[in-house]
Amino acid sequence: MGDDFLYKEESYKINGACFEVYKNLGGDFKEIMINKALAQELHNRGLTIENQKRINIFYKGKKVGVYIPDIIVNGVIIVELKAKPFLTPSDERQFWHYFKATEYKLGFLVNFGSRKLEIKRRVYDKARPSH
Repeated sequence: MGDDFLYKEESYKINGACFEVYKNLGGDFKEIMINKALAQELHNRGLTIENQKRINIFYKGKKVGVYIPDIIVNGVIIVELKAKPFLTPSDERQFWHYFKATEYKLGFLVNFGSRKLEIKRRVYDKARPSH
């Protein structure tokens, strides 16, 4: 991880919080319970969190819908949670498209699956048109 690693400290804390929740709860809980536990753990690590923040999605300057990510960390990082046996390419594609449609540059897709914890860290650093 070089100096250009986006939100290095926050990313480290998010990863650690996910592993702590997985270690304590495993992967057999519903997303809502994982969300509450992870929000608490992120807060315990000194991060500011917003649950279920509504983000407007625009198409050619017109609002076409609302995206509601599970958690926003420190106002700059999206965390999307799943509780499935495994992530599918469709899950990853959907997350990428929603993430790309926001103003955020860093996002985590985290699956608290029954067999293992999956963490996908994604950076969107291309210039976006202003909404």
